[in-house]
Amino acid sequence: MGRGIVRGLGVVLLVAGLGLLGWVGWQYFGTGITSNHAMDDLKRDLHDNWKPSAQKPGTKAAAGKPIVLLRIPKLGSDWEKPVVEGVGKDDLTRGIGHYPQTQLPGEPGNFAVAGHRVTHGSPFRKLLELKKGDQVIVETADAIYTYELDGSPRDLTVKPADNWVLEPVPGKPRETPTTSTITLTTCQDLFHSPDRSVAFGHLVKADKKS
Repeated sequence: MGRGIVRGLGVVLLVAGLGLLGWVGWQYFGTGITSNHAMDDLKRDLHDNWKPSAQKPGTKAAAGKPIVLLRIPKLGSDWEKPVVEGVGKDDLTRGIGHYPQTQLPGEPGNFAVAGHRVTHGSPFRKLLELKKGDQVIVETADAIYTYELDGSPRDLTVKPADNWVLEPVPGKPRETPTTSTITLTTCQDLFHSPDRSVAFGHLVKADKKS
């Protein structure tokens, strides 16, 4: 009787362990496959559908919809990711998310985005490797904006409640923005952490599409 209970408990623990491994495998590998497919589809949609009049300053898309393309040359010549409107759980499974309360690229103020370092395609997995002076390029329907980082995201870690990083002029809530800036945020480490690594950058070039 005792052996049967022990054997049954062992089977339960084995099944539970396999289930946990399966869940972990899905989170770290399976979600990457589905998210990368989704990001590829969104990139194609933007490239295929953009027209000079497709996006005008001050216009924001619905949550989860792609709005711009983000390129970071330091992360590879072929590194290009879609940015969707919103930073909710579902939004970040489809690409990098734009904080809706922040400005759009090229506008005076702060264009702030967030992305995963692990799971769901891990678009910002190597973000902490960036350094001061590295470029971040944002392509919209009618322009290409080049930003230059003011520092490395590994040098600034904030708590989830530190919303000052999303202000039009980060850390200066009463100041009216006169220039365009960018803020990149991601998880502070490769495992689950509420803390965020942050990097700021400033606009150095704006090229209108013909």
